[in-house]
Amino acid sequence: MDFDHALFHADLDALPWVSYSHAYGSAEDVPGCLRALAGDDDAAAEEAQSELYGSILHQGSVYEASAKAVPFLARIAAADIRTADVLLLIGGIAEGGEDPSPEAGDGPPAEAGDRPPAEAGDGLPARESDEAGESDEVACRRAVVAQLPLLLGALDHQDRAVRQAAAWAAGWTGAAGAGAAVPALRDRAAVETDPLVRAELLSTLAQLDPEGTARAATEAIGPDGSPPELRIAALLASADIGLPWTPAHDEAALALLPLDRLVADRFDHVRNEPLHHLTVTLLLRDTDPDREAVFALLDGALRHPDPEARTEAVWAALTACELSRGAPARLVGALTAAAEADGGGAGADSGSGAGRAASGDVSGALSALGRIGAYGELAADLLATRAAGEGDAADRALEALVTVDPVRAAPLLARDLENRPRAFAAACGGPVGSLPPLPYDPALLAAVRRRLGAMEPGSMALPRLAALLLSWGPDAGPAVPELLAALPAYPRQLPKVLAAVCRPEQRGEVAEALRSLARTAPADDRFEAARALHQLTGDHRPLLSLLAERLAAGAGGGDGALRETATAAAALGPAAAPLVPALRAALNAPDADRNNPQMDADIAIAVALHRITGEAAEAVPVLAGVLGDGDGLWRRWTFVRAAEAAAGLGPAGRPLVPVLKALLTDPEQVPPAVLALRAVAPDALDTDRSAGLLLDAAEAGAAPAEAVEALVALGVDTLSDEHRDRLTELGERDLRVVRFGLSGTIEAADDRLRARIRTAVVGRARTAVVSRG
Repeated sequence: MDFDHALFHADLDALPWVSYSHAYGSAEDVPGCLRALAGDDDAAAEEAQSELYGSILHQGSVYEASAKAVPFLARIAAADIRTADVLLLIGGIAEGGEDPSPEAGDGPPAEAGDRPPAEAGDGLPARESDEAGESDEVACRRAVVAQLPLLLGALDHQDRAVRQAAAWAAGWTGAAGAGAAVPALRDRAAVETDPLVRAELLSTLAQLDPEGTARAATEAIGPDGSPPELRIAALLASADIGLPWTPAHDEAALALLPLDRLVADRFDHVRNEPLHHLTVTLLLRDTDPDREAVFALLDGALRHPDPEARTEAVWAALTACELSRGAPARLVGALTAAAEADGGGAGADSGSGAGRAASGDVSGALSALGRIGAYGELAADLLATRAAGEGDAADRALEALVTVDPVRAAPLLARDLENRPRAFAAACGGPVGSLPPLPYDPALLAAVRRRLGAMEPGSMALPRLAALLLSWGPDAGPAVPELLAALPAYPRQLPKVLAAVCRPEQRGEVAEALRSLARTAPADDRFEAARALHQLTGDHRPLLSLLAERLAAGAGGGDGALRETATAAAALGPAAAPLVPALRAALNAPDADRNNPQMDADIAIAVALHRITGEAAEAVPVLAGVLGDGDGLWRRWTFVRAAEAAAGLGPAGRPLVPVLKALLTDPEQVPPAVLALRAVAPDALDTDRSAGLLLDAAEAGAAPAEAVEALVALGVDTLSDEHRDRLTELGERDLRVVRFGLSGTIEAADDRLRARIRTAVVGRARTAVVSRG
């Protein structure tokens, strides 16, 4: 159709864009972007499209201006101007406001509603967001549903990319658009010949009409002669719909490997890693047949001759191990086979595996073996052999060996510490100290001492070395000379290490070095020395003097430094009495509009005042002000710290009961709130209800370790039979309880939690047996 640019510009100017909002504030720039997108300058149009993705569809989020822009985007697409790209933007806006389930309450199907879709290109917003409380997401969804005639009409476009984009976008109209979209999509599917468009149509139908698409998905798995793009779409749809996963599905998936290439030109970013998506979808069904189906599929994929297929399989297998407690035992053999195949395939030159072929860890299987806990010990010989080699593959193998056989790993790491950065990081506790450090080893200590002696100022290795030495304690005492030599260059990092590792015969020398540093170093460098000196000798005078200076100077560095100062004062107890007036003066006003760092500082000051004076009268209102703050966004850990501080008050914290009980509505806050209530007012704690809330939190994956510890603190023997059974189930079920964390730490954290639950339940059972006896 002809495009009337003058009318388009006039209609744009008729709307108050400056009053609409998008990701960066006022949407006053949107009309210019829309004009450029509809214009003849391809470079300007491309830039405008990028700007619109950044503003009205920012990282998948939609805004008021997003809905207002939809009808204008529709007019551009209807005029066949950059149609595929514009339809994708319209579909993305619908996805940002997506709620496609029939139960979502988004209104009746389009043909049954009392407001028919607007004609594409009528220049009016699809449906004004004038309903009270209507969100931007709902407004966007309604706006796109109103353009269904455009989307469905484009299904017959001569350009394959347009048909594919239209099919994808129609899928995000959800329940509100399904009534009109499904028949049109089926009609197009009956005549479509392009494999990618057929795949997009099938996926969209599975999303909008799962029950009605089940048969088509099953048939589309098809024989080997069917288009592979359609077959993988059918496999994904079968899993999403909830169809039983049969040997035929496994056979088809394995025959199609590697799978990522088959969806590379699709617009579905939710399923753009098919094997990974199948793994997650089937495991979350949480049935034995589905688990076995996943493990069989991954076993076959890990043993596949194509390194690209193995790379996909390793990523999916790692996800399986994060989700399923049974996955490591079931997959260790296949992961070992993949690692062995990688060692023989360093010359591979195909696919994504080729990019890593030179490392000898084409699929990543060597690294993966370190993620499966004790089961990785079955591959210890292979890992040790590879770790004795050279290059990145040796480093990755040693990194895994550190986890599965630390005693065997230590001398290998000591032999070449400088050239094993990944293994060295794992030995020092992994990412941010989330894993156990390598146990003490004399040869490794000698290597660490050599590295300390050769280290340049500002070395990034120091924090890791410090963590390792701290974990060894006095066993690391021989490193004191090197630590003392490095102390002037690292006055903030090394004092606590020296205090922790020095042996009795070294205390005099270490104490003198710390005392000198606390007396002569620049102000910012004296604090850790004074604190370590107090820890080592009990001499609190240098630390007390320094804390007084910091408080007099406003803590010398903002709220973080103030919190640190207050925490150190609390550790001194009554000896810090001279600091009380300055600590009181540093508190924020109770009704102040405080940010999280300020609240954290106030919590630390409240704790310090209580520990120094022995009185809770000043701490209670401070903690009440934090815990009663109405704006809890992003304050989880601040509230946790406040609740822990409340627990430290004991019965004197009883006035905090109302604000602590209010935290019980937030699953992440339930564990510290329950423990605090137990400490300050046990008679006000409903133990049975609290146990139920703690189990709810753990089962939902919200602070599961903290929830279990709180249950143990309540006493497993006090739990009802129902609650005890639920706790036991948490320890025995296949789906992991710990679901979130840094990559590589979830499995270990869940294994520790499982062991804690089993110990608690078994301990209670043994106690019961003894008592009956």
